[in-house]
Amino acid sequence: MIKKTILLFFFLSFSVSVSSQEKAFKNGEWLSYKVKYGWFNASKASITVEEDTINGKPVHHVVGFGKSTGLLDIFFKVRDRFETYIDTGVVRPYKFIRDTYEGGYTKDKVIYFDYEENMATVNNIKKDTIHKHDFSPSSQDMMSALFYLRNTVDENTLKKGDEFELKMFFDEENFDFKVKYLGKEVIDTKFGDVRCLIFKPYVKSGRVFKEEESVTVWISDDKNKIPIQIKAELAVGSLVARIENFKGLKHPFKILM
Repeated sequence: MIKKTILLFFFLSFSVSVSSQEKAFKNGEWLSYKVKYGWFNASKASITVEEDTINGKPVHHVVGFGKSTGLLDIFFKVRDRFETYIDTGVVRPYKFIRDTYEGGYTKDKVIYFDYEENMATVNNIKKDTIHKHDFSPSSQDMMSALFYLRNTVDENTLKKGDEFELKMFFDEENFDFKVKYLGKEVIDTKFGDVRCLIFKPYVKSGRVFKEEESVTVWISDDKNKIPIQIKAELAVGSLVARIENFKGLKHPFKILM
């Protein structure tokens, strides 16, 4: 169960990014990460932003991809791909795709968001079913949440202990995603020291996470607001994701000298 949630947790955790009113990203952005589970380099993950259109509307096409590596890839192969098509103005999703393979377990779903009817249509390709669900017009999917929050919360007004909630629709379910702001810290990366904002997303304790506040996320304290590091205390072992490379950032990436 823990291995099957590593990459899903990785992408969900990115949804805690915050920023000012100025747009934090652009088409052409690419971020890559190395994910370690205990002593093992368990996975690699990446997020890309591309220019596209959907129903004649210009959109940001965001693709998140994750794959297992090393011993994990031999004993528990993982290939996860998440895509979202988001409005270039208000940053809301029109279409979400989940295509995952995790140790033989697969999911293949497409979600279409209709804002006139406030209805999400979920096409489960694997089971050949189509279900419709009501959703809040302010809801985000798992990937679009990252880019929405990078552009809506003003980091200049953040105070230690502040909490944020975001409505999300994922896997045929509406839920509230809640995050607490902890302050600032300088993180040592392969590029040098980076000043970061620190957040704790609230997660469900149990089979995967030790406690409700088991996850900590560090976000670059600059206009890009990209995830730099994630740490999680799991029910068995621990997980760390660190930025490995990047390109196409809209703003200068601030590295302390």
